[in-house]
Amino acid sequence: MTLHSHKGLMFILDGLGDRPVPELQDRTPLEAANTPTLDKLLSRGIGGLMDPLAPGVPVDTHTGTALLTGVSLRDAQFLRRGPIEAAGAGVVLQNGDVAIRCNFATVEKDGNGFLIKNRRAGRLREEEVAELAKSLQKVDLGCGITGSIHPATQHRAILHLSGPELSAAITDSDPMSGSPLRIKTVIPHDPGNIRAAKTADVVNRFIRIACAQLPDHPFNRARRKAGRLEANGIICRGAGEMLVLDNLLHYLKLKAALITGDCTIVGLGRLLQHTVYTSPVFTALADTDIDAKIQTGLTALHEHEIVFIHLKGPDICSHDFNPTGKMEFLERFDAALAAVPIDDLVIGVTGDHSSDSIQGEHSGDPVPSLLFSPRGRRDLCREYGETGCCQGALGRISANHFLISMLDMMGSLHNYRSEDTKYYLM
Repeated sequence: MTLHSHKGLMFILDGLGDRPVPELQDRTPLEAANTPTLDKLLSRGIGGLMDPLAPGVPVDTHTGTALLTGVSLRDAQFLRRGPIEAAGAGVVLQNGDVAIRCNFATVEKDGNGFLIKNRRAGRLREEEVAELAKSLQKVDLGCGITGSIHPATQHRAILHLSGPELSAAITDSDPMSGSPLRIKTVIPHDPGNIRAAKTADVVNRFIRIACAQLPDHPFNRARRKAGRLEANGIICRGAGEMLVLDNLLHYLKLKAALITGDCTIVGLGRLLQHTVYTSPVFTALADTDIDAKIQTGLTALHEHEIVFIHLKGPDICSHDFNPTGKMEFLERFDAALAAVPIDDLVIGVTGDHSSDSIQGEHSGDPVPSLLFSPRGRRDLCREYGETGCCQGALGRISANHFLISMLDMMGSLHNYRSEDTKYYLM
């Protein structure tokens, strides 16, 4: 590192941005939260609004976080969730295998198809999903192809397909939104792609088998008796094959660490070959131990130039239509952030995307963001929030530009060539 360089600590608050909420006096959860530590950092640094990919484009967690942790825009927009989740769950993919992100869901038979009553089966615990997954191992799908379910975070799982002549060029069975919600028939993107057509057929077959077997699982019999939502179906999206990702931080010869409790982010960190720190107290919910994550991050800075701390809580609250819970989580984060020494650190605070806590979905709104450096510039922003950051010196910035701006403040771009555009290509 150069003589005047600093180490960097980036906080990625999943689903941070939001829209005005009537119950919060038409403020966003971040604007309604009491955040004196964030306000102080902003007043000593610079603010702005960050678009993960482009203005108005909603993205998933894996895309937004990938851009913030070193993946180029070119590569990030084609990332598929399945192989990332698989890496996080420790599922080893061989050449030709296909991994698909799944939800255990509550479904109801409707003619030849299934209505989706709850996309997340009311949010399950990992041990519950692990028990359900045991009943869906090495399912014979014909043509020499087998399918197995592996548990991920909460209600999520991975469908791992193994066999000859598979393709990830297929659509999702998860409709994501709509009324009524129905499991969609998986089809190939290109009807002429024989491998994709075969893969789509076996995924549809696996879904039918799962929906037939799961209602009789002891877990679901007990839930049914108790009048609770059953995890009696599978919905799938984000099919992909084995990934090899390029990485700006490796290009710059910087050691990076990632602190998280979310399977998706664990997988992303492993694929990027960052050092990944996780713990049972690092949950992917609002109850995560924020103080422990921050302390782990500060310790990791001894051996790494940049550390990313990912917190899933704000996004979970948005998906659960809980703006007050999101506000309270941000206040807890702000209180924990006060323990971070700032005299010799470059600090970034942003999110992977915005999440609308009224609609319960990701949105294309920009994310309020700040950068602080002991030797950096200041602007006139004073209150950290959607409105407070909109006039900041960062302006309207993309996710990979946010990372590059932070690396510049750290003094870490000495190996970067201006003609190498692949990491910040617009």
